[in-house]
Formats: sequence, structure tokens, C-alpha cells
Amino acid sequence: MIVYGLNAVLEALRAGRVRKLRVGPRSDRRVEDAIALARKAGVPVERTDAAALDRATRGGVHQGLAADVDAPKDYDIGELVAGAAPEVPLLVVLDSVEDPYNVGAILRSVDAAGAHGVVRQARHAAALDGIVAKASTGAVTTVRIATVVNIARALDELKEAGVWTVGLAGDSEERYDEIDLTVPTAIVLGAEGSGLRRLVRERCDRLAAIPMQGQVESLNVSVAAGVMLFEAVRQRRSRSVV
Repeated sequence: MIVYGLNAVLEALRAGRVRKLRVGPRSDRRVEDAIALARKAGVPVERTDAAALDRATRGGVHQGLAADVDAPKDYDIGELVAGAAPEVPLLVVLDSVEDPYNVGAILRSVDAAGAHGVVRQARHAAALDGIVAKASTGAVTTVRIATVVNIARALDELKEAGVWTVGLAGDSEERYDEIDLTVPTAIVLGAEGSGLRRLVRERCDRLAAIPMQGQVESLNVSVAAGVMLFEAVRQRRSRSVV
């Protein structure tokens, strides 16, 4: 698996997942920082040209750096829930979110909010290297991810584990900030345009909407994920203060 771009490569190096660092002709402080991190960790550094980097990254914006990394460990749902301890689980479920930029941005928000993992489907899902890794600024190397065959069944498994499932749906009459997100929660996000699939929507314990004040009808799915995650963070902090 190859990740590229300054932030994604630096985070992969800090996470100890890089097997080989590929460096192009570009030279600046951050590239030198990456080289220093690699050498300190005993990671081989390969000097190469821009054309070779372009081929390795399939034309991605690599900023002169690419890294061969270990594929992320694939967790199961039980491991995501148990791994949250001693905190209350906060997870994100992706129902057919395929755009790699959105997936990467969601992973970045999951990491930033300190959430405990992502559940995604094996089919109709963006690959976790390349664009996803770059858009996540390296969060793909730190966020725990469970890949499942069927999202609707995964929601049933989450319920059995004591996790409440909250699906985002623009037509819901319940506002996102009226729902108690301090309990074990999985935020369920559907694809842009089509939203949650019928069976997934029906499996959710509750549906929530983010009210729109302007002319647009909905938020980008990655922005909506950030809104929900940090509302959960706000509620949990408020409760801990009390």
C-alpha cells in the first residue's frame, strides 16, 4: 500500500507503519523532516525522480514524497467497541460513501474528535490508500477501521453490543443537537445524493437532521460527520464537567 503527500507520509512515519520512503527531487524543510524521521526509525530511503513518483502514485499530488506502508489492520465491530474503554464508544458507520475525498475527510474528523473507529462496507467503498490517505492527512494510519459485508447487519451487531445507532437524514423531525450523544453511539452516514439506503435507515435507532438556515438543502457528508462528531464531544465534555 502506498500513501503520498507531505502530511500523509509524515503521519505514517510517526505511526511507525512505513516500510520504505520514496523521495523525489523536491527539497524543503518538511521533506528533510520526513527523511530524518525515516532514518531515525531505520526505514530505507529511496531517492527517485518525479516521473517515477508520478507512476507510483498514479498521478496523485505527491509533493515529492511517497511511502510504502503496512496495510492497516482490519478490526471487527467487537474490537472497536471494546477498544473505546474506558471511554464511552463513539463510532462512525459509512453506508455507501464512496468518494475518496469525503472518506478521507471523515477519517480526519474521526481522528480529530477522538472517536473510536469507523465501520465501512467491503463493496462500494473507497480504497484506503492514495487519495483517501492524502485527504485524511494521515488519519488512515491511526483510525481503527472495521470492514463488513453488510452494513444493516453491522448495525444489528452494534445494537447487541449496547451501541445506539443514529442515522443522519435531512427529513428527520428530530434535530441532531436534541439527541443524547453521551451514550454509546454510532453515527450512520449515507452517500451524498441518495443518503441512507432503506434497510440501513430502518435499522437505525434514531434519525437526526442538521437544520439548514440558507438556500442549500444539505451539507457535504464529510462536513455533516464533523458537525455530529463535535456535537458528541461537546455533550460529553459538558456532562463530565457537571
